[in-house]
Amino acid sequence: MTHCILLGAPIDEGQRRPGCLMGPAAYRVAGLAQTLTALSHQVEDRGDVQPGPAPDATCANPAVHHLPQMIAWTEALRDATAQALQDGFPIIMGGDHALALGTVAGAAIHAQRQDRPLFVIWLDAHSDIHTVETTTSGNLHGTPIAYALGLPGFDPFPRFPHPVPGQNICMFGIRSVDPAEHAALLAIDITVNDMRVLDEQGIVAPLRAFLNRVRAANGMLHVSLDVDFLDPSIAPAVGTTVPGGATFREAHLVMELLHESGLVTSLDLVELNSFLDERGRTAKLMVDLVGSLMGRKVFDRPTRSF
Repeated sequence: MTHCILLGAPIDEGQRRPGCLMGPAAYRVAGLAQTLTALSHQVEDRGDVQPGPAPDATCANPAVHHLPQMIAWTEALRDATAQALQDGFPIIMGGDHALALGTVAGAAIHAQRQDRPLFVIWLDAHSDIHTVETTTSGNLHGTPIAYALGLPGFDPFPRFPHPVPGQNICMFGIRSVDPAEHAALLAIDITVNDMRVLDEQGIVAPLRAFLNRVRAANGMLHVSLDVDFLDPSIAPAVGTTVPGGATFREAHLVMELLHESGLVTSLDLVELNSFLDERGRTAKLMVDLVGSLMGRKVFDRPTRSF
């Protein structure tokens, strides 16, 4: 039995399409707590994280928006995640992917306290390796990986605690990378399993290879699951749809393999925009995937009424 700690992160400020702030409520309505309880886990919902006052902060890049608010969210989520990791298994319900600026920082703090390396698996269509200086969209949901790596270009954000080495990061399912991000990836030793790799090698071999490295290092594994990792035909409730994503079966296989590894210590659920959903189908699918991550087997899946 796992002590699962739910943390809401109703963040909309990391991008420009409103609706992600409804994500935590959508996960609660879709039965996330009930799914975990049915799997015999203990569930503690700590409510939505409340950021402190936004600092008086500016940066040289005029494209960046909501910088003070994102700094406040990063600090609040860093502290809430680090605390939750001391007490159990945090599941952070977003909110756009900018929340990972804080959650991965909190996981890094906890891993350092445990004297264990932190590993990150990034289930996403995008590499999110821009910095505050390099982003042309100004959307800070495209920067968490660069922040976790400890790359320069993040003033006036707080310094990332204990940066994650590139070889400890695995991008899985990416398929939309701009030229600047591509150049950054070539310069850093990150495991990039894009959809071409997954089409050629399948899901299992690349994922197990990364999990074996985590296990060999006695690492802690933070999973960041973006709705756009999934194909938009099954998960329409996201403002950054990219065709060719993971299928229903592929996504569940990833979750089951992660569960069987026994290595996952924290989880982000990001970019759910319930305003774009169809009768809650994306929220329900994401909850179903969490069920697979937490021990539900393929033959335990309930029959749907739609």
